[in-house]
Amino acid sequence: MFRILFPACIALALILSCQPETREDGIVKIIFDTDFGPDYDDVGAMTFLHAMADSGKVEILATISSNRYELTGPGMDVMNTYYGRPDMPLGAPKSTGVDIGDWQHWLDTLVAKYPHDVQSTGDLPDAVSVYRRILYEQPDTSVTIVTVGFLTNLAGLLKSEPDNISELSGSELIEKKVKKLVSMAGRFPQGHEFNVHMDSTASKIVFENWPTPVILSGFEIGWEIRTGLRLIASDLKNHPAKDVFRISIPMAAEDSLGRMSWDETAVLIGVYGTKGFFSKVRGKIIVNENGSNEWKDDAAGNHYYVVQEMPVPEMAGFIEDRMMHVPASKE
Repeated sequence: MFRILFPACIALALILSCQPETREDGIVKIIFDTDFGPDYDDVGAMTFLHAMADSGKVEILATISSNRYELTGPGMDVMNTYYGRPDMPLGAPKSTGVDIGDWQHWLDTLVAKYPHDVQSTGDLPDAVSVYRRILYEQPDTSVTIVTVGFLTNLAGLLKSEPDNISELSGSELIEKKVKKLVSMAGRFPQGHEFNVHMDSTASKIVFENWPTPVILSGFEIGWEIRTGLRLIASDLKNHPAKDVFRISIPMAAEDSLGRMSWDETAVLIGVYGTKGFFSKVRGKIIVNENGSNEWKDDAAGNHYYVVQEMPVPEMAGFIEDRMMHVPASKE
């Protein structure tokens, strides 16, 4: 059952229909790319995404790791299995990229407690090949990519050559199949942000060459939106997100009001778009060699960073409702 505990849709009915941005068939097709490990908002984002899939609003095409840490793949498999999608396509970087774990050790708990088949991230197929296969199989301009981690895989996809999957280059395949890219990346109008910094070379490649519209949810957005306290105070049992937030929130004083919801905002935009939630500034993100970013306003630019529009408490409630989702099989 999809639980809606905070009636944000009713409260904002005049400005927000609370319907996702859909294609003609009514379903948003999403590839989710995550670093699932250094921070635990990825768990909230993945729970949100599965809630949307269970409600019939989203088709999750694949969940792909941008992190080579050995428990990232098993942890993602736990989430997909818990929500009844044990055969969800997975991928990860094979030879290059960031390898970073979780200092709170919540991944250990997920992997020890919940069913999964993947034993190590290294066992997953190459992320770029997974991207190419999934995109090739989809209708033109139908796929939304939501990335909430490093840009490693997307840079690899852009640079990929024609192969036995498709005669198109990576850039051509993206232009043909992808509707938009939503990225939790950057700090606006300028600053230093973790996802961009950790693989700054890849970030620079992606943001200088990506051929479709790019919507950016910056550090400043998720910082203000705190979630998790209601989740851990709930009566939910054997719920992966609750377990992770219960372990992690008490371990950092900065999380006393809830964890920052960086990655959840990107999933929200991927599913619902920005209307009623955010306004947008059009232009271009510029990634510097040191991993910092700047912004250039440009009326013809293909990049947009978002600015908070919905009151923060209402958005926090909207997000956390979906983080508390339990699949029907677990009710």
